[in-house]
Amino acid sequence: MSSFKIDTSTAVVFVAVEPKAKVINKQTNEVAVDRETGAKMMTVGLTIADEGEANLYTVSIPETGVPEGITLGMPVKVIGLKARDWENTFNGEKRFGIAFRAVALVAPSAKG
Repeated sequence: MSSFKIDTSTAVVFVAVEPKAKVINKQTNEVAVDRETGAKMMTVGLTIADEGEANLYTVSIPETGVPEGITLGMPVKVIGLKARDWENTFNGEKRFGIAFRAVALVAPSAKG
């Protein structure tokens, strides 16, 4: 399926849900792994506000792209955000949606 770049250059982005491991099997607690790097995948909830509208997105990011010290309410920049549509069948029910993935988050630098 295709993926599409999302431009957040004019958006204000805040951490709404702190990063946690992306569990792909709730019975075994198996964590998703990035196919390219082998890094553990994380999910983070981001509020992205732009042009008078704000939305909450759950974004998957390799653990190597999540800086330490990310906290609730912190402004961040999103690097390489993409959206991809998905579809699958679970217990005979067809499901579909849009998955969001980024390369990394960048926390504001400390000013002294």
